[in-house]
Amino acid sequence: MSESHSTPNTKHEVYYVPESSIWPIVGACALFLIALGAGGMIGELFDGKGPWILLSGIGVLLLMLFGWFRDVINESMSGLYSSQLDRSFRQGMSWFIFSEVMFFAAFFGALFYARMIAIPWLGGASNNAMTHEVLWPTFEAVWPLTTTPDGTTTTAMGPWGLPLYNTLILLLSSVTVHFAHTAIEQDERPKLTLWLLVTVLLGCLFVYLQGVEYVHAYQDMDLRLDSGIYGNTFFLLTGFHGMHVTMGTIILFIVWLRVVKGHFTAKQHFAFQAGAWYWHFVDVVWLCLFIFVYIL
Repeated sequence: MSESHSTPNTKHEVYYVPESSIWPIVGACALFLIALGAGGMIGELFDGKGPWILLSGIGVLLLMLFGWFRDVINESMSGLYSSQLDRSFRQGMSWFIFSEVMFFAAFFGALFYARMIAIPWLGGASNNAMTHEVLWPTFEAVWPLTTTPDGTTTTAMGPWGLPLYNTLILLLSSVTVHFAHTAIEQDERPKLTLWLLVTVLLGCLFVYLQGVEYVHAYQDMDLRLDSGIYGNTFFLLTGFHGMHVTMGTIILFIVWLRVVKGHFTAKQHFAFQAGAWYWHFVDVVWLCLFIFVYIL
């Protein structure tokens, strides 16, 4: 008795693997220069060349983004990507946003530790009266902590005014990017172009107003990065978020340029979708910032 074996008619997709790229190492060098320049500015190192090192790092980072985006766009428009690779992109973007969530969770954790544990402990909580008397007898366990151990005082940034305006701007931008997403799914390119451009302009307005807020903090409120734990947490959280808004604005602007050139279809538009995911993420982070840094 013989057996016959039939082979199923299975069609395998080609999974495109790009050639080796210089852009990851270029990006790493850019981040190193940014960190070195920022540290030099804060620590007053490198004979005042810290700002120039920082600007050179930003320039290299922009060069990396331009070159890497160009290569990926060319690959996509050449038809090298399959549905399997599209799923890989979605998984990669999901993990990237998860890593960003953990990044901000670390800074929020530092803020909560300072407010809920360190400051009450210095104030004499948990039977710590003796250490309180020795380390800082005049310390008052209140937040925001506007007086440093050396007696330097600062002013806390209130939630109303520019912070509230920026909150409304980001909430509105989340709505406009949703309108753009709906438009691309319905293949309504004029609406897509309009709403995406409005989102980019709102992102630029947010970054500008945050710069105005920082100038006001430094010049009029004596609120600086070295203003104790409050100044540290305020500028690190809002500054890193502002950097993410800047990156998100650049990404959406590049997507807008691609839309103007006729890229994307109603079914194939992951680059836009990834930018929209990222934008909604920075909106949610800002809401948490507005509540825990400005209001509470």
